[in-house]
Amino acid sequence: MKRGWMVGLGVALVLIAIGAYFFWPRSVPPQLPPPVPVASPAPIAPVAPIAPPEPAIRHPIQAPTGAVELPPIGQADEFVRERITGFLGAKTVQTHVQVENFARRVVATVDNLSRSLAPPRMWPIQRTPGRFAVEPSGNGSAIGPKNAARYAAFVALVESVDTHRAVALYRQLYPLFQRAYEEIGYPGKPFNDRLVAVIDLLLETPEPTGAVMVEQPQVHGPLKPTRPWLLYRYSDPELERLSSGQKILLRVGPENARRLKAKLAEFRKLIAADTATR
Repeated sequence: MKRGWMVGLGVALVLIAIGAYFFWPRSVPPQLPPPVPVASPAPIAPVAPIAPPEPAIRHPIQAPTGAVELPPIGQADEFVRERITGFLGAKTVQTHVQVENFARRVVATVDNLSRSLAPPRMWPIQRTPGRFAVEPSGNGSAIGPKNAARYAAFVALVESVDTHRAVALYRQLYPLFQRAYEEIGYPGKPFNDRLVAVIDLLLETPEPTGAVMVEQPQVHGPLKPTRPWLLYRYSDPELERLSSGQKILLRVGPENARRLKAKLAEFRKLIAADTATR
């Protein structure tokens, strides 16, 4: 029921009550029997206020001043390469970034980071070289400190990025991200809202104080995995139930995770600054 309809009904009832008081005959013919007492009606429970609808866009992104027209998403690789290279440098792009279908990769990865699996083949960045490293701990295995060292160069790169310039580039490329987001099944839904929600989820990643225990599931049958280090899972069921993005933050080590969280929080503050009013 809409609030305006309820208000109109209330006004109408008040007017009827006023009319009944001033215009209804007050004298009762003597031949009429006295009125029969009527039991008081049960009190009407108050109507709970209706919550206002969620805004269509919680975190709108404003187009940058003097924005240039972007090419169609299927022809945007070179356009994106030029912008990212101008931002990060040719060597960094060649080493760390997957430019081909960059907008689609970013959108698919962001969407998957809140789910149980984020396939590396869709990542917009190159996979970290090396092998997942564990070490003996108690009666099992734990993520080893050498594993965190694998991500040191990437974390340092992320920290070196000028966040304001990164957000400016994000705003410039945003129409491509939005188009890619609609392509994967979210027509009319704002990608930036999804990005902010995923960042919030990553920021909630727990920070274990002790060793993070992992284990490999038993593989039955004659065929053995050629890369068994890819099959590790967290021994703690609570950690194993986390999203793929949260598991990545656990894997990189506590210090790296804290540094990445700090950068994510800084980025979020800038892309969620203009929250839509309710």
